[in-house]
Amino acid sequence: MRVVVIGAGIVGACAAIELQRDGHAVTLVEPGPPGGEQAASYGNGAWLSPSSVVPMSMPGLWRRVPGWLFDPLGPLTLRWGSLPALLPWLVRFLYAGSTVAKVEATARHLSTLLHDAPDRHLALATEVGVGDLIHRNGLLYLYPDRAAFAAEALAWRLRRDNGITWTELDSDALHQREPALGAFYRFGVLVDRGAHCADPGFYVAALVRHAVANGATLLPARATGFTIVDGRLQAVLTDAGAIACDRAVIAAGIHSKALALAAGDRVSLAAERGYHVQIADSSVVLRTPTMPSDGKMSNTSTRGGLRAAGQVELARVGAAPNWARADVLLAHLRRSFPGLAPDAPLARWMGHRPSTPDGLPVIGPARSSGDILHAFGHGHVGLAAGPVTGRIVADLVAGRAPEVSSTAFSAARF
Repeated sequence: MRVVVIGAGIVGACAAIELQRDGHAVTLVEPGPPGGEQAASYGNGAWLSPSSVVPMSMPGLWRRVPGWLFDPLGPLTLRWGSLPALLPWLVRFLYAGSTVAKVEATARHLSTLLHDAPDRHLALATEVGVGDLIHRNGLLYLYPDRAAFAAEALAWRLRRDNGITWTELDSDALHQREPALGAFYRFGVLVDRGAHCADPGFYVAALVRHAVANGATLLPARATGFTIVDGRLQAVLTDAGAIACDRAVIAAGIHSKALALAAGDRVSLAAERGYHVQIADSSVVLRTPTMPSDGKMSNTSTRGGLRAAGQVELARVGAAPNWARADVLLAHLRRSFPGLAPDAPLARWMGHRPSTPDGLPVIGPARSSGDILHAFGHGHVGLAAGPVTGRIVADLVAGRAPEVSSTAFSAARF
C-alpha cells in the first residue's frame, strides 16, 4: 500500500522502516530536517529506560502543584496566559494519578512499550550502521541518602512489579563508579537493563536516511489534513499539495493534536516543554547516565558533551523560551559535578514533549477512518518507545494483531 507517515521524528522514522519491511511504499512528510534542532527527538534526555514506567502524576501530587505553579523556576510550571486552555488537561492529569490503582495500571501499560527498549534500539541502530550510538551501561538514580530513596517507595514498587531489578550502591561504591560526582550524593540505585543513545538527533537522521535509501520519499512539507470519502482515506493534504495514499500515520509530535481532530478525534495533548544544557567538557565523562532525586533531570554524556535534560513547563507552542529554566539545569549540573570547567562551551535547547494527561501515548485507528493511525503523545518516553510503536503501526496497517496490544492507547479514552 501507499502509506504517508506524518512526522520524521523517532516514532515516524521507526514506523517508516517497519512499514517498509512489509513491502509498503512510504512517504515521510516532515517540514524540518530529520533529527534537527526543531525536533523533540534532537534534544531529549537520551535515555532508553525500561524503568520509566512511573507516571508523572502520582497520588498526592495535587498538594504540591500550587506551590510549583507559583515558583517560576520550580520543576513544574505554566505560563499563566495558557491556563484557561490547559485547565481541562490539568484536571485530567491530576485525576490520572489520584489513586494507586490508576498509576499501577499506567505502569503496566508503559512497561509493554519499554521493557525491551534497549534490545530493540541496539538491533535497529546496528541495522542502519550506527550501533555504536547505543550504550548499555545501565542507568543510575542518585540520592543524598537511603532515607531519600525510601521516600520514593511507591515509584520503586511500580518498577519492581514490572520486572525491573536494581543494585543499591553505598557512597563508596557510588563514587567509585562515578568519580566526578559530588559528595552530596551518598546512595545510588543502578538499573542494569537501562541504556542510552549518544546522539539522538544523529540517530533519528540515520534512521530516516536508511528509509530513504530503501525507497521511501522524504517530502519537506507540513501536513494540514485529510481527504476522506465514505470513511476511506483518499489523500493527505499538505502545504505542498495533496498526496494520494491508502493509509496515513500521524506521528507529528505536538503538532499531532490538530491532525487527530481532522481525523475525528479530540485528543487531550499538551506541549510539555523541556530544556537541556550541554557542556562540552571532556574532563567529565559519565560511565552511566544519572538522575538526581532532587533535580529529576537526566545527566548523560553524549557525543556533544555532558547533557542535563529536564524541567516541565506547560505553555503554548509558540511562546518564547524561558532560558532561566535551562540555567536551573546548568546550576544543578555544576553542583552535581563540581569538576566541570567553568569556561567550557555551552549549548542550550528547548523543545516540546507531546504529553497526554494520563502519561500514555495515543496509538491506534482514528475515529473517522481506520485508514488513519495515531502514533504520538509519548511524553517522556518517545525515544525509548519508538521502535515498538513503529512495529505496532506496521501490524495495524497489515491487519495483524499487534505484538503489543494497543487497546489501552486508543484515542477513544478521551
